[in-house]
Amino acid sequence: MKVLVVGSGGREHALAWKLAASPNVGQVFVAPGNAGTLGEEGVSNVNLNVMDFDGLVAFAAENGIGLTVVGPELPLAAGIVDRFRDAGLHCFGPTAAAARLEASKSFAKEFMVRNGIPTADHAEFTTLEPALAHVAEADLPVVIKADGLAAGKGVVVAHDRDSAVAAVNGMLSGIQFGQAGRRVVIEEFLQGEEASFICMVDGKDILPMASSQDHKAAHDGDLGPNTGGMGSYSPAPVVDDALAERILGEVIRPVVRGMADEGTTYTGFLYAGLMIGEDRSLRVIEFNCRFGDPEAQPVLSRLRSDFAVHCLATVHGSLGGERANWDPRACLGVVMAAEGYPGDCAKGREIHGLGDVPDGVKVFHAGTACTDGRVVTDGGRVLCVTAFGSSVAAAQALAYRGAGQIHWEGSWCRRDIGYRAIGRERDMTGSGDAQ
Repeated sequence: MKVLVVGSGGREHALAWKLAASPNVGQVFVAPGNAGTLGEEGVSNVNLNVMDFDGLVAFAAENGIGLTVVGPELPLAAGIVDRFRDAGLHCFGPTAAAARLEASKSFAKEFMVRNGIPTADHAEFTTLEPALAHVAEADLPVVIKADGLAAGKGVVVAHDRDSAVAAVNGMLSGIQFGQAGRRVVIEEFLQGEEASFICMVDGKDILPMASSQDHKAAHDGDLGPNTGGMGSYSPAPVVDDALAERILGEVIRPVVRGMADEGTTYTGFLYAGLMIGEDRSLRVIEFNCRFGDPEAQPVLSRLRSDFAVHCLATVHGSLGGERANWDPRACLGVVMAAEGYPGDCAKGREIHGLGDVPDGVKVFHAGTACTDGRVVTDGGRVLCVTAFGSSVAAAQALAYRGAGQIHWEGSWCRRDIGYRAIGRERDMTGSGDAQ
C-alpha cells in the first residue's frame, strides 16, 4: 500500500517514519515534508502545500494512494477530509464540522457543557468592554484564549490585571492572532498537573494511545510564554490505569457519543489536554483533532503494533478489533528551537552534528529544510531529540546527550523536560538524576 502524509513538522516526520515501518506499506509520501522525512528509508517528499486540496487529491488519485493521514490542524479545519472522501479516497482525520472541537474554543466549551464533560468555568466575548469588565472581576491568575487556531500560541495565563488587559486587547483587536482572536474565551485557571490523552476514533469505537505529557511553557520550571510544546515524554505517571479508565468514561466516550448524537460523527485522532488536580479531579483544558506535537514523537516511538493497520481500521470503521501494544520503557523528546521562538525566528542557519548523536537517539525534524545539500533551520521548533530509557530520568539523560551533539547559531532548549515524572521516580526510589 502507498500512504500519503500531509504536513511538514515533527509530528509528520514521526507519522511517516512509523507508517513506513509497517510491512503493509510499500511507500510513504509526505507533502511537503522536511529535511528529516527526505532522509527516511521508504519515504519521499512531495512539493505540495498542505492547503492545496486540489493538488493533494489529484496526487493521491494518480498515484494509487490507499491511505492519506493528515497531520496539522489547518487543513483539517478547512475540510481536507471532506474533499478526499468526496473523491472516494480514504483519509484519516475528522471532517471540518468535527474539527470544530479544536478550531473553535467556544464551540468546544459549549459542546462540553451540553454533554456534561468536566472543564473550567468560562465566558466568551467578541467586544472589548464586556471582556475587560469580566477581567476586572476575575480571580487571578486568569486564562485568556483566542477562539480560533493560533499554532498552539493563542493562550495567555495572566498573573496580573495588566497582563490580562493586554492579552484581551491584543486578541480582540486582531493584532495578535488575526481572525482567530476576534472572539476570546476567558476561563478560570486550573491548578494541578497536565496530561495528554490521545485516542484513535472510528466514529463509535476507541483505541487509546499511550499517555503522555508535554511542556507548553518556553522556559524551565514552566515559566515564560506558551509555545507549541518544548518537549514531552510517555508514559505520563500521573495517568495510572484507574485514571485512564476515568478519562475514557468521563471525557472520551462522551465526546464520541455526543458528536454522533449531534450528527457529526467523529473519526481520526482525538486529543484531550487534561488537568489532573491533587484530589484526582479531572477537567479538560482543550481538545485537539490531531496527534499532538511533540507528543507524537515519544508515543509513536513506543508503539510496537502496526500503526498503518490501526489507521486503516479507523477509516474502515473496524477499530473495535484493534489492540495497541507498547514498549514498556519510557521515551522522552527534547525540542530544540531557533533563536527568537516563540516569536519571529531567523531561518536558513546550518545545523551541525546530526550524525553525531549517540546510539539509541532518534532525531525527528520539524522546522528544517535541505539547501544545497545542507540541513538548515526553517521554523521555530526545529528538532525533537528522542530517546528511550528504563526510567524517565534515564530517557532524559540520553535525550540531552543527543541534543548536546547538535548545534546551530542561536539554538536552545529547555533543560528540564520530564521533571515532574523524575520527581515522582525520586520519591519512589530515592534515585533518578535529572539533567
